[in-house]
Amino acid sequence: MEDEAKEEREHVTVVVLGDLGRSPRMNYHALSLSKEGFEVNLIGFSGTKPQIEILSDEHITLTYMRPAPEFLSIFPKLLSYILKVLWQAVVLFFTLVTCPCSEKLLLQNPPGVPAMPVCWFYCFITRTKFYVDWHNYGYTILALSVRPNHPLVSIYRWTERIFGKLAHGGLCVTKAMKVDLEKNWGIRKITVLYDRPAARFTPLTMEEKHDFLMKLSNTYNCFSSSSPDKNVFTERYADGRVSECEDRPALLISSTSWTEDEDFSILFHALEDYERVRTEFPEHYPHLIVAVTGKGPMKAYYTSLIAEQHWVHVEVITPWMSAEDYPKLLASADLGVCLHYSSSGLDLPMKVVDMFGCGIPVVAIEYQALPELVHHNENGLIFKTKEELANLLQDWFRGFPKETEIKETYYDFYKSIEEFRKLKWHPCWTCNALPLFKDEIICKKSLTTQ
Repeated sequence: MEDEAKEEREHVTVVVLGDLGRSPRMNYHALSLSKEGFEVNLIGFSGTKPQIEILSDEHITLTYMRPAPEFLSIFPKLLSYILKVLWQAVVLFFTLVTCPCSEKLLLQNPPGVPAMPVCWFYCFITRTKFYVDWHNYGYTILALSVRPNHPLVSIYRWTERIFGKLAHGGLCVTKAMKVDLEKNWGIRKITVLYDRPAARFTPLTMEEKHDFLMKLSNTYNCFSSSSPDKNVFTERYADGRVSECEDRPALLISSTSWTEDEDFSILFHALEDYERVRTEFPEHYPHLIVAVTGKGPMKAYYTSLIAEQHWVHVEVITPWMSAEDYPKLLASADLGVCLHYSSSGLDLPMKVVDMFGCGIPVVAIEYQALPELVHHNENGLIFKTKEELANLLQDWFRGFPKETEIKETYYDFYKSIEEFRKLKWHPCWTCNALPLFKDEIICKKSLTTQ
């Protein structure tokens, strides 16, 4: 009976040419499709463990592809890239043809090469409707690692443009990207679907925060205290009451992929300057603990650079958090920093969405589409230079943790963030994405407002 029920549900394939566990938006698509009565096959590479909701959903099937062999990296860079693309094309195509047939396919872009031509060809021969979810442009990301006028960048751009136009429709993450796709690419069947935080990205009670920080104190000495049931941030008293420590440090959080489109040197300079002013004016500034989460190619370089500084008043940890603990770390922080500088200027950082979901304000580096998410002096602060970031951090934490004049100025930030949190992913998805999969659905009210 269970198998028959699954057969009655319309099938949708969701494709990510990347680590499924590090593709939250596509995970959210799969969960919403399942919730709306679809049978979902989620295809991608293994690596990070997907969120528990995906693993426990009986209507979502995870199909993992074989990654390119390690020995391909021994070849010259250009040849290695071409061989990897060919490998991925063959593996993706045979994965698609060996999976159950579906009526519709949704592809994450980027990466679009070779995923876009392979998925389009598969959809063409199987008469499957082909949709693209535009997160950014792959050619602009490629241009960060090779020169912008490199032939591969041009080939990538034309691939995205041609097969993007051949798609039956799609979604994108900002209004700016929708305008660009229409004006410069001639792709018009696009709907804006803003990212929203998952349910687990939510503020913590003081008791929940204390329990989590006590857990971290077992791993990181900078969180620990010599007293029982106490860490440097919070303390539980004999009567069960939990409160913040009066002399507690500040906790700054930054999530990064440690890649070229996030210049960590900007934050490094700001922390260096914070160390200086804390040394000069210890009574005005708190000790600062900085948690920088994520994995990426430049992590080892910057962690070694930080270790060489021997800072006294600034401590930096670089944890890799589980999907369950990462939201708790965000919700325990006092302020978030976003260094994401979009390669196209047209996408939005998911990390800021998650931070807002957990109820913390954000300082973020300026680029074209960012004001669609971060509204300066309303729910966060926008900076342009490393000097501006240094000044913003010093302004924010001056007098911390006691209430100060500048902190009172920012009180409305929390009200704006609470308004943002009221608009959840699934209602937005139902309004903007579900019509792609169920043509008879008509949304009475647009839910694209950030």
